[in-house]
Amino acid sequence: MTHDIHIIGGGLAGSEAAWQLAEAGLRVRLSEMRGANLPDGGDTTPAHDSDRLAEMVCSNSFRSDDAENNAVGLLHQEMRTLGSLVLSAADQHRVPAGSALAVDREAFAAEVTSRIAAHPNIAVVRERVDALPASGLTIVATGPLTAPGLAESIAAATGSDALAFFDAIAPIIHRDSVDMDICWMAARWDKGGKDYINCPMTKEQYDAFVAALNDGEKTEFKEWEKDTPYFEGCMPIEVMAERGVETLRYGPMKGVGLDDPKTGRWPYACVQLRQDNALGTLWNMVGFQTKLKHGDQVRIFRTIPGLEDAEFARLGGIHRNSFIRSPELLDGELRLKALPHIRFAGQITGCEGYVESAGIGLLAARFAAAQAKGRTLPSLPPETALGALLAHITGGAQAETYQPMNINFGLMPPLDGPKSKKADRKKLYTGRAREALADWIEAVALEPAI
Repeated sequence: MTHDIHIIGGGLAGSEAAWQLAEAGLRVRLSEMRGANLPDGGDTTPAHDSDRLAEMVCSNSFRSDDAENNAVGLLHQEMRTLGSLVLSAADQHRVPAGSALAVDREAFAAEVTSRIAAHPNIAVVRERVDALPASGLTIVATGPLTAPGLAESIAAATGSDALAFFDAIAPIIHRDSVDMDICWMAARWDKGGKDYINCPMTKEQYDAFVAALNDGEKTEFKEWEKDTPYFEGCMPIEVMAERGVETLRYGPMKGVGLDDPKTGRWPYACVQLRQDNALGTLWNMVGFQTKLKHGDQVRIFRTIPGLEDAEFARLGGIHRNSFIRSPELLDGELRLKALPHIRFAGQITGCEGYVESAGIGLLAARFAAAQAKGRTLPSLPPETALGALLAHITGGAQAETYQPMNINFGLMPPLDGPKSKKADRKKLYTGRAREALADWIEAVALEPAI
């Protein structure tokens, strides 16, 4: 079909952007290389398992859904208010995860794919795009695993090399292989119900586990990968262990807030598993991203109490992510300054996280829709989660030291008035954000239609 806007990439950002544009009455060509069956084999990535749109390759969690006290929960709420496809599909296929929003990843991706394919204003084309289009409104949402040809085209257009970092994938375990005589079900501090499987460790078991991580055989990187930094929010478990014997006890393996029913006490350390599908048959090892070789993953992770006979549906892995220097290269509407008919969205802009990627896809689409209709979208207030994330990406961060960032209250303007307690400050941030978003939606509605 003849299209008004071309979207390259069918991940969470591209899918969200396509939906927003289609709902605005614009015709979309959505190009996705997975499923193209190209003769050179360049039709997949090292991290994806299927050709579904919006496939979640790492965790199955969108993190906290608490819109009163958490910045990412606020982001969820804002995206729901603006008609997000990703949040709608996530809500439909959520699985128990305490106060977090986690989903059955296969059902979620199938839902997004089905809705996109059924929309009369969207044409999904299985093709690899190897160069930035010379004309026509375009949104590039190819994610951190952009195909080499397009990556080279982007580098040529921007005059600077893309930055890069490593992102790691956590293992998934079959539920029926977990020994529940040792483990128990609970959420930390009893928040959200008994939604996690908890595997307790004594000091001796923990010390032996950390030593095994340090001695385990790791994936070897190619020469060109060796200087690529890790993203601090997705650090491999063995890299954390190398920082000190106590590091994991204050990170993903902390035992605080978890009362072991067998002892009535908190364990010295604890490994948590989170439900990964609606059937409850698959469980994700929380925070256990890893670059250990597969044989050592099985050997070492089976030393965890309760996982001695664990069967792995997927072992951990690691891949190289790339993103552009957005604060230097993009304007306030996510347009490439050198080629203003092109916008960028998703993780390639340097935002980190599923919901952040989809949120930037939503904004890129709304800016593009306004441009296509001869309008200018009012600036999104930086007091909102979406506006704060956008401001960080497009100029709030230092370009020279730019690194991927999750949404957090630190990206928002400081609160006015006297300093308050931490818990109160969070609610002040979220309350102010809701008011700012409501005012922005009213201002957009008052804009004359072209």
